[in-house]
Amino acid sequence: MDDPFLQPVRDFLTYVRVECGLATNTIKAYEADLNDLVRFLADRAIPGPGGLDGPTLIEHLRGLRKKGLASSSIVRHLATIRVFGRFLHHFGFCDQDPAELLERPTTWRKLPRSIHTKVIHRLLDAPDRDDRHYLRDRALIELLYATGCRASEVGALTLTDVHRDLDVLRITGKGNRQRLVPAGAPAMEALDDYLRDARPKLVHTDRPNDTVFLSDRGTALSRFMVWATVKKLAARAGLSDIHPHTLRHTFATHLLSGGADLRVVQELLGHARVTTTQIYTHVDQDRLRSVIEQFHPRGKKRRD
Repeated sequence: MDDPFLQPVRDFLTYVRVECGLATNTIKAYEADLNDLVRFLADRAIPGPGGLDGPTLIEHLRGLRKKGLASSSIVRHLATIRVFGRFLHHFGFCDQDPAELLERPTTWRKLPRSIHTKVIHRLLDAPDRDDRHYLRDRALIELLYATGCRASEVGALTLTDVHRDLDVLRITGKGNRQRLVPAGAPAMEALDDYLRDARPKLVHTDRPNDTVFLSDRGTALSRFMVWATVKKLAARAGLSDIHPHTLRHTFATHLLSGGADLRVVQELLGHARVTTTQIYTHVDQDRLRSVIEQFHPRGKKRRD
C-alpha cells in the first residue's frame, strides 16, 4: 500500500470497526476495495488524499468495469469510495469530499429485461409435442410467465400448494414468506394436463415426493433444471439470453403496462419492500403519458 494513503486507510478501518461497530465481513470488503483504489492511485502517482478528485475516482471505477467486474461489485466499490471520501474530509485529510459528486449506488440499479408480448408467445409455443417432457415443460413455462415466480419457488411447489378450485398457487418465497398468486386458465390447464398425464409416470413408488415438478429420478426439479428447461425452450424459439428471471420481469412489466397497481405487483412478486418493485416502473412511460393525456386538463398532445 502506497505511503501517502497508508495511515488514512488504517484510520478509516479502525474508525468503522471501533466507532461504527461494523461487521467483520463489511470491514474486510472495505479493506479489499480500498486496496484496489490505492493501487490504482499509486500507478498514477497521486500524492495523497489532497490530490484526490472526482474525475480520478470515476476513472478508477471505469477501469473496474473494463476488467470485467460485475455491476454489483462496482456498486460496492462506489459505496466504499463514498464512505471513505466523507471520512477523509471530516477528519481533515483533504479540504473537500473528493467523492461528493459521485452518483449514489442506488442509481446504478440494473434495469430488468422483459420480453414483448409477441415474443413471449413464441416462447410459450416452444415445447415440442414429440418431447417426452412436453407436458411438464409446457406447464412449467406457462406457470413461470403466469405467476412471476422465481425458479426456486416453482421447483419447491407442492401438490398441496395448488388450489385448483380457486385457480391460485401458494408460493413460498424468500424468508419463508408465503403468498397466494392467481394463475390464468392457460397455465392452470397446462398444469392439469401435466398432473394427470405426465407426473404419475415420473413418481417413484420407493421414494414418494409431493413436489409438483419432478425429474426422471422422481425428485423435485432443481433450480438448475428449471433454468436449463427455460434455456432449452428459448433456443428452440430462436431466442437468446432468456432465463426464468426474464419471465418474472416480463410478468411484472406486462401487469404494469396493463394498468395494475404497483402495490399489487409487489404482493404478487413477493417483494418485502415496494422500492424493489419500483424498478419496473421505467417500462411504463407510454401508459403514464396516456393517463396524463386522458385525465389532466392540460395534458392533451399539441396539435400541428
